[in-house]
Amino acid sequence: MSGILRKIASHKLAQVHERKARLSEEELEVMAIGTPLSGHPLREALARPKGAPIRVLAECKKASPSRGILLPDYDPVELAHAYRRGGASGISVLTETEFFLGDDLHLRDVARQVPLPVLRKDFVLERYQILEARCLGASAVLLIAALHKTEDLKSLASDANFFGLDVLLEVHNDWELDAALEVEPQILGINNRNLDTFEVSLETTFDLLERVPAGYVTISESGIFNRDQTAELESAGVDAVLVGEGVATSGDPEAKIRELRGL
Repeated sequence: MSGILRKIASHKLAQVHERKARLSEEELEVMAIGTPLSGHPLREALARPKGAPIRVLAECKKASPSRGILLPDYDPVELAHAYRRGGASGISVLTETEFFLGDDLHLRDVARQVPLPVLRKDFVLERYQILEARCLGASAVLLIAALHKTEDLKSLASDANFFGLDVLLEVHNDWELDAALEVEPQILGINNRNLDTFEVSLETTFDLLERVPAGYVTISESGIFNRDQTAELESAGVDAVLVGEGVATSGDPEAKIRELRGL
């Protein structure tokens, strides 16, 4: 685990324990069971029929540890509506507060007001966070293979599925992919960013994609900014791309989504 990832995970774990002290896991589970499902499955939205344009999972993100503030006047609902008009198939919403300046309310508001599946983009370490995602109206949660042992990934994915949420399981290298294939997530994400060096290369997607069995919905993440890149990924058989900074800071997110889709 990289230094920055370890730092984020440590802060997140402390935050989750503080939340548990205010609202127990048992109480949160009752709330989660009573929360209607969104009705917008993310896997179904991102699965790309043969010959169809690549799908886009567009991200609402105010800041990042490497780039600082991306959008000073950040309005996640307005941004998500622009993504939807451009043809995005789903919305990813950052809820991590310390390093990405996200908020649970951003996810709640987008899920309520934008009729697309919504991914809770956060550093999920415990079952408690999955219950939170269900209560907030998410359609899916992100699990990062680098944060967990294989058995823990299986347990968290099972919890997510039990509560009606799809899992986007993110990998960056061969051993993480091996773990992910044991879990069999609804969506397999390949992160092109090396979390140790922060270097980004689409070759990560192309290399790992060769080992992904048929039938998986695959999504390429990080470092995607133009149609040439998405066309190459589309030709390689990738179903979707997760894009954040490249669309959020483009000046015209709606048009940028269309460009990435080749429309």
